[in-house]
Parts: sequence; structure tokens; C-alpha cells
Amino acid sequence: MNVHAPALTEAQRFDEPASPFADDVLDDLSQHPKRLSPKYFYDAAGSELFEQITLLPEYYPTRTELSILRDRGSAISATLPKGAALVEFGAGATTKVRLLLNECALGAYVPVDISGDFLKAQADVLRQDFPDLAIYPVAADFTAPFTLPQAVAGMPKVGFFPGSTLGNFEPHEACSFLRSARDILGRGAQLVIGVDLEKDERVLYEAYNDKAGVTARFNLNVLHRINRELGGNFDVSAFTHRAIYNRDRHRIEMHLISRKAQTVRVLGRNFSFRAGESIHTENSYKYSLERFAALARGSGWTPRATWTDGASMFSVHALVVSD
Repeated sequence: MNVHAPALTEAQRFDEPASPFADDVLDDLSQHPKRLSPKYFYDAAGSELFEQITLLPEYYPTRTELSILRDRGSAISATLPKGAALVEFGAGATTKVRLLLNECALGAYVPVDISGDFLKAQADVLRQDFPDLAIYPVAADFTAPFTLPQAVAGMPKVGFFPGSTLGNFEPHEACSFLRSARDILGRGAQLVIGVDLEKDERVLYEAYNDKAGVTARFNLNVLHRINRELGGNFDVSAFTHRAIYNRDRHRIEMHLISRKAQTVRVLGRNFSFRAGESIHTENSYKYSLERFAALARGSGWTPRATWTDGASMFSVHALVVSD
């Protein structure tokens, strides 16, 4: 992993066709307040940094969700139809899905992720360990409509959305995603989804401000990516990571704070920053069981079962498309 790769070696030419990444960055940095979408955290370096985050002692979500999937795997499996195609939205490392693959008699696995190279590498490894399982990777933005492979058209569909990624969406965006997933998966489909729960604020703060600084590097990496891919000239050392808990909105907020007054150039456009000005990079909403159930019902899904750990830190839900 080399987060500090030379920024301009493969910069986009100003006369090249715009990419969605370029369009979004230019639009988001023009907003007041400035922002960047968290989906662009996950280039190769960002994906590796996130995997490091999941191993940190302060970061409870991954190990807690894994414990639920491991301890309740047979119960989760019992809710799913045999021979189903498991469609994982935002597939990353295969640790969690392996727990379902080991328990469930699935007909196919369809990992979907925006990072095509990372997706292909993970699928290749999975094929070695599950040689009898049909695997059809789909490189796509899972937050937008996409088409499932024709090979799974006749199979029952089960969505898999672990990792509390739903919390990164604004509530209306979470509703839109759940409706989109319902439409992609189709009539009679099911969804297994991980949702982070409300808890002591100190636990939340420490999870996003780890002592080793990995989350800070993960947050700052999006600026390295802009420099590398869009010809930006961000002085990354002139920004600092900040994560806070917004009690009124039940969410952790991640920001990149400008240490000084400065001007940054991206794709020929200048963006000025005041000292202390923020780029808002991510939200992570925390739900009560009741609030999530209401969100699911309002998005066309009926809650079928819920599993939590002993300390009620995290939850996994089985939903079915409402009639």
C-alpha cells in the first residue's frame, strides 16, 4: 500500500471527458458547506485502509457484526430460500459473506462494488475456496440502478448489505436505496442488512478517532485520490481529520478541516478555504431497532427477524419485500 503516491503521474487531462468522480468532486467542493461523497473513499488505498480500520480495538462494528453472523448463522440461513442468488451491495473483503456461504445452500453469488479491480481480486480468491459456487461480479455503483446478470434471472434473490453502510446515507437516501434494492432484486426477494445501533457517545467517538490514526489516514486519502486522478494540488498536510457525534441527528460526522487559509486547484478550477473550514466527508447514522423497522416498512420491506449481540451494540435484520 502506498497512500502517498506521486499525485500527478496519472492526472486526468483537462480536455478528457469528465468522469462521475470528477463531476461529483467539482460540484461538491462548490457547495456551502463543502463536502465530498464517502463512496470515493474506496480506491485501492482506501479499501486497504478500511480493512485496517476493521481490525482496530476501538472499531466495534466489524467484529460485533461478525459475531452475530457467526453465532446466528444457522438461524439466518433458515430464513433464506435454497438455491438463491446472493447479491451483495458494496462487496468488499469476503470475511462476512463467507459466513453466509458456509451456512446457506446458495445457487450463485453476485458481488457488486464500484471498485472493479478490488472486486475482481476478491472474486478470484473466493472461487478458489468455493469452486462449486457460480460467482458473477458486477462493477457498478450500488447506490444507483444496475442490472443483475442474466444467469441469475430465474433464481430467488437475497440481498446482502452488511457493515452498517446504510448509516452513511441521509435518511431519505437510505429510503431510496432500500427502494432501489427492492426493485433490483424483484418480487419476493429478501434482504439481510447490518445496522449500527445507538450507544454511549464515548464508544462512538473513540471508534472514529482511533489512537493509531488509521481513520484519519482513511479520511485524508480522498484528497490524495483527487490529486492523483483529477490533477488536484491539495496539500494534504494542510488538512486534519475530525470526527464528532451529532446527538440531535443520531450520527457520527467526519470532516476534513483546513489548517489555514488556502486555495486548491482541481481540473482547472480554484477552491478557496478559510482557516478552520470543513469538507464534510461522511455521516454514520445510528439507529434504534424501532426507527430502523419504521424506515424499512416505509421503503417497501417487511421486517422478518432481527438479531443483536449481547450488549446490543449492533443488529442484523432479515427483511422481505412487502406485497
